[in-house]
Amino acid sequence: MGAPVEPPLRKPLPETLVAALGERLGDRFHVGQAMCDEHGRSETHFSPMPPDAVAFARSTDDVVAVVNLCRQAGVAVIPFGAGTSVEGNTLAVRGGVSLNLSRMDRILQVNAEDFDCVVEAGVRREELNAHLRDQGLFFPIDPGANATIGGMASTRASGTNAVRYGTMREAVLSLTVVTADGRVIRTSRRARKSAAGYDLTRLFVGSEGTLGIITEVTLRLHAIPEAISAATCSFETIGGAVDTVVQSIQLGIPLARVEILDDIQIRAVNVWSKLDLPEQTTLFFEFHGSERYVAEQVETVGELAAANGGGEFRWSHRTEERNALWKARHEAYYAAVNLRPGAIGWATDVCVPMSRLAECIAETKADLQNSSVPATILGHVGDGNFHVVFSIDPTKAAELEEVRAINNRMVRRALAMDGTCTGEHGIGLGKQEYLVEELGEAVDLMRAVKQALDPQGVLNPGKIFS
Repeated sequence: MGAPVEPPLRKPLPETLVAALGERLGDRFHVGQAMCDEHGRSETHFSPMPPDAVAFARSTDDVVAVVNLCRQAGVAVIPFGAGTSVEGNTLAVRGGVSLNLSRMDRILQVNAEDFDCVVEAGVRREELNAHLRDQGLFFPIDPGANATIGGMASTRASGTNAVRYGTMREAVLSLTVVTADGRVIRTSRRARKSAAGYDLTRLFVGSEGTLGIITEVTLRLHAIPEAISAATCSFETIGGAVDTVVQSIQLGIPLARVEILDDIQIRAVNVWSKLDLPEQTTLFFEFHGSERYVAEQVETVGELAAANGGGEFRWSHRTEERNALWKARHEAYYAAVNLRPGAIGWATDVCVPMSRLAECIAETKADLQNSSVPATILGHVGDGNFHVVFSIDPTKAAELEEVRAINNRMVRRALAMDGTCTGEHGIGLGKQEYLVEELGEAVDLMRAVKQALDPQGVLNPGKIFS
C-alpha cells in the first residue's frame, strides 16, 4: 500500500555489532526474517518496514548495552512494546535493531497509601489492573488495546476514561530513561508536584522513543469507585449526541467515559460483537461514584439525552453487561475493518475544542457519505477527540489516494478550528506534514531538542519529523 515516507537504502548490520549483541543477549537476539518481519508490521495501512535484527531486553542494563553498541556502530534503535500503535511509530524506516521491551514486565512497587506505583516499561495495562484490584486501586488510562505502559507513555496515550481521568500526560509522575549516549536518568521523584528545573517527564512523554528509551514508569493510581454503571443511548442526529455530552459537562457531571459511534460503526459492532443496538449514532456512557450519586448522574444525563432527540436510555450496573459493552467498543476497529472481507484498516484521528466538535464530525461524516470507501466514526467525545476507520481494498491504489484526500480535509478542518492533527495516535510517519502546519516554528525547536539529545539520530529515526 505504501507509506508516506520512502525508506533510504539499507546497509547490512556490521558483523562486529551482530557478534557483540549476540554475546550480550544470547538467545534474546534474533536476525531471522520471521522475527524481523513480526516487528516490522503495523496495525494500520503502512507497508512493512522490518528491522535488521530484534533484541529483547530484560533490564535497564540491557537497554544501556544495546544503545551503546548501536550508537558506536551508527545503527538505529527502535523501541518496541506491544506493537499496537497506528501511525507507524515502531516501523524500522532505516533498518537497525528493534529493541523489544515486553519482557521488562515487573511491577516494582505499589504504594497504596500514596496512590502510585512503579512498573517496568513492558507491563501491560490489563495485567497491571489485575494486580491492583485486590488493593482497591486501578490505573484508568484505557486506549483500548492491551498496550504496554512504556508504549503508552511514549505515545502519550489516551482513551475512553480521558474525560474524567486525563491522559498519560497526567498519569505519569516520573520516568527512568536511557538516553542516546547511554546514560540512565530519572526525570523526577514521586512527589505530586515539583518546581525543580525543567519538566523532563513531560518532555519524554509523547516523544515516541526519539529522545530516549523509557524503561520504568511511575504512575498515578485511583481508587476503584464504589458503584459503576454503564449506559447506551441512540440519537437522531450527531448534533444531538454531542450536545448531550457538552451539556452534561457544563452541568458538572463527572462522566467517567463517554464514547460516540456513528450508525455505520454501530452496524459493524452489532455484527462483530453480536449486539442489538439501534443503527443510529450512539453514545456509550460510564458513571463512577457512590450508588446514590451514580443514580443521580444517570437520571440527569438521561433527561438531557431525551431533550436532544435521544431514544431509549439503556443502563446497567451489572459487571458482565458493562464488560460486554466496553469489549465491543475496544474491538470497534476490527469490527469496522471487517465490514468488508479482505480489507485492511486505516485509522486516523483529530481533536478539536468541544464547541466545534459537532460541526467537525458532521462535515467529516458528509465526506464519508460521498466516499466509495467504507468508513466509520467513533471517538472520545467527552474531550473533543474522534477517529475515522477506513476499510481499504489493498489491491486498489485509487482507494488509498481517495482516503488520503479525505484524511487531508479532516485534519485541515480540525486545524482551522484550532484543533490538533492527532489527539492520541501520535505523529509517527503519517502526520509529519500536519505537525508543521499545526505548530510552525515550534517544530524547529523540537528538531533542536532532538539534535541535542540524539546528535547521531540513532533513536527511532524518521519519526515525528524526517
